[in-house]
Amino acid sequence: MRNAKIIGTGAYVPEKILTNKELGEMLGEDINDFVENNLGILERRVLGENESSADLGVGAAEKALKDAGISAEEIDLIVLASDTPEYMSPGTSVVVQHRIGAKNAGTFDTNAACAGCVTALDTAVKYIQADENYKNVLVIGVYAMTKFLDWKEKKTATIFADGAGAVVLQATDEENVGMLASKLIADGSYHDFLGIFAGGSKFPITHEELDLGYRTKVRFDKKFPPEVNINGWQDIVKLLLERAKLTQDDIKLFLWTQVNLSTIKIVMEAMNLPMSRTHTIMHKWGYTGSACIPMVLDDAIREGKLKRGDKFVMCASGGGLNMAAMIFQY
Repeated sequence: MRNAKIIGTGAYVPEKILTNKELGEMLGEDINDFVENNLGILERRVLGENESSADLGVGAAEKALKDAGISAEEIDLIVLASDTPEYMSPGTSVVVQHRIGAKNAGTFDTNAACAGCVTALDTAVKYIQADENYKNVLVIGVYAMTKFLDWKEKKTATIFADGAGAVVLQATDEENVGMLASKLIADGSYHDFLGIFAGGSKFPITHEELDLGYRTKVRFDKKFPPEVNINGWQDIVKLLLERAKLTQDDIKLFLWTQVNLSTIKIVMEAMNLPMSRTHTIMHKWGYTGSACIPMVLDDAIREGKLKRGDKFVMCASGGGLNMAAMIFQY
């Protein structure tokens, strides 16, 4: 059966570094103990004043194309996942398409919050499986959340950062490669827990909205129960393993949403897995939401943790609630 092979990956972060110490000085309190030991973040990358989402997407895309050894003109489709887009409209994907010179590619954006890039990868794979006209597909996850931060609010300012990751998929008839199983889950009862709630048709940008200054920034309006991720990640992975007729022992790496190191540790322990069977990047890049899965994938490959033929899991969750997971053979 026609499937999609990963032939290139890339990650990109802004140059500006913001350490826990520097952020603590901005907030007027020492945050390092909680942020380092619970979240696992030592520092994060932050966009400059004149940088934006498309800059991140272009940077990651160019690295992935170079790694894949193909030109932008060979890309047939670009799927870009982000909930921090360049504009309200048009999509960020078409901006990136223009800037990298992918003149033969169609484009569209997806927004499933922090589950966005795994959702986009699932979509891209199925384009390749279903239509022989799609040979090379570029999937990009972009996160520019510091543009929407209230830097005086500790519970958001300590977590979010900026970055992008990209994956080049290529159609193949090879056996023992590509996506083996996938699943998307949603629970809309959580739709008003976390988000940037202004700027759409419900709360358009008005002088009153700007003066209020609350919904124009990313906010945790309600607290997610910890079991949403702790139980949810395990449940969706168990389902995929059953579908693919695999066991945990068949999986080389389990790559999770990089929002909280403590949660990853709890889940790995509950699954009786050592931390050597996962990989994390939040210590150096902070939490990069819809971009964190392609970024952690690229970093794991660079560090030699994934070899050709290895099977791995990508599991992502975020506001909405949206959750997406897949088993892939590299």
